[in-house]
Amino acid sequence: MKPLEGVRIADFTVHAAGPFCTHMLSQLGAECIKIESALRPDIFRKPHAVYGRNGPASFDQVASNKLSVRVNMKHPEGVALAKKMVAVSDVAAESFRAGVMKRLGLGYDALKEVKSDIVMVSVSSSGQTGPDSHFAGYAPLFGAWGGLGFLSGYTDGPPVEMRHVMDHSVGLNAALATVAALHRRRRTGQGAHVDIAAREVASSLVGDSLMAVSAGGRVERLGNDDYRMAPHGLYATDKPDRWLSIAIGSEQQWRAFADLAGLAHFLSDPRFSSSEARHAGRRELDAAVGEWSVRQDAGAAAASLQRVGVPAHVSFNTHDLVTDEHLRQRGAIVDVDDSEGGKRAAVGYPGRFSVSSAPAIERGTPKLGEHEDYVYGELLRMTQREIADLADREVIF
Repeated sequence: MKPLEGVRIADFTVHAAGPFCTHMLSQLGAECIKIESALRPDIFRKPHAVYGRNGPASFDQVASNKLSVRVNMKHPEGVALAKKMVAVSDVAAESFRAGVMKRLGLGYDALKEVKSDIVMVSVSSSGQTGPDSHFAGYAPLFGAWGGLGFLSGYTDGPPVEMRHVMDHSVGLNAALATVAALHRRRRTGQGAHVDIAAREVASSLVGDSLMAVSAGGRVERLGNDDYRMAPHGLYATDKPDRWLSIAIGSEQQWRAFADLAGLAHFLSDPRFSSSEARHAGRRELDAAVGEWSVRQDAGAAAASLQRVGVPAHVSFNTHDLVTDEHLRQRGAIVDVDDSEGGKRAAVGYPGRFSVSSAPAIERGTPKLGEHEDYVYGELLRMTQREIADLADREVIF
C-alpha cells in the first residue's frame, strides 16, 4: 500500500508548478483527476520544441499517472459538475491567478459548502493576498522576483533565468504543504486552504544570503566559485560540452589532486600554501586545472580523483541520467507511455518508504477525457444517458 492510497485529488492545475505538485502526490498513491476542457486544455498539451522533442514533453512529465476528464467551467452546469467531483475528493488543487477560482464559483468558501473538510491548494505567483497577488507568472518570474535569479550566474555576467527547477521546487513545496494539511485534517477533522506563493519559494532557497545581507554583508553572484574552496568548479574535458566537477576542501585533497594532475610544483609555491591563499589565487589555479582537464576523459578523470580522495564527478547530462544504472534500479528513472504513442523516460518520486509500496508512475499521459466513464459513471454514479446529455449540451466538452 502506498502512503497516500485512498486520497483523491480534483486537479484543476495547469502548466508546470501546480501539476508537478499533484504529480508527486499521485506517485505516492493519491488518485488524481485532471480537470480540463477542449475549449481550454492545459497549454502544455500543445506541441512545443523542448528537450529535443516536438511533442508536449513538459505535459508528459507532469500529467502521467493522472486520470483525465473534460468539464466546461464556462457553463453553469460545468461548475456544478466540478463541485460534484470536489464532493468526492479530499483535495482540490489549482494554479490559476489569484481570484480566478472564486470568480468561477469554485473558491474555497464555495467548495467548503459541498465538502466541509476539503483541503484546497492554491499555487500562484505571489499568493492569494497582498498588493501583488493579481500578478500572473511563470518560472522565470518566480526565480527573478524571489531573488534566486540574481544570485545565479557568473560574477561578471547578468542574473540567470531559472526555469523548470523553479516550477518543480514550487510543486514540491506545495505537495509538502498538502500532506501537512491532510495530516491536520486527520487529527482535527478540519479542512484548510493552502496558499503557496511561488516567489516566496524562491526566496526560501536563498535564506543564507538574506541572513548575510541583514547582518550587513554583501552578496554577489559566485558562478561556480565557493566562498572558501579552491580549486572549485566545472572544468572542460576532451569532449565538447563534457564537464568535470571538482571541489577541493582540505590540504590532503589539494596535495592528492596536485600530484595526480601533474601540478606538484604548485605545492611548493607560497602563493598557494594555504586554503586562503589558494582561494585568493583561484583564477590562476583554475587556468592550470583547465589545461589539465581539457586533455582528460571526464569519466576516467573523475574515477581517478575519487580513488585518491578528491571529490569529483562528471556533470551529468540528460543521457547520463536516463541511462544511469543506479537511478534505474531504484526506480528514480522509469519508462512510461508518452502522448505520441511511444516510450519515454520519466522522473520518479525522489523518496522510498520501508513500510509501503514504492512510489511509482503506473500509467502514461492521459488523453483528454480518457477516464470519464470511470469518474462520471462509477464515482459520480451518473448514467450513460446523463453523461451523453451533458456532452450534447457541451457541459462535458
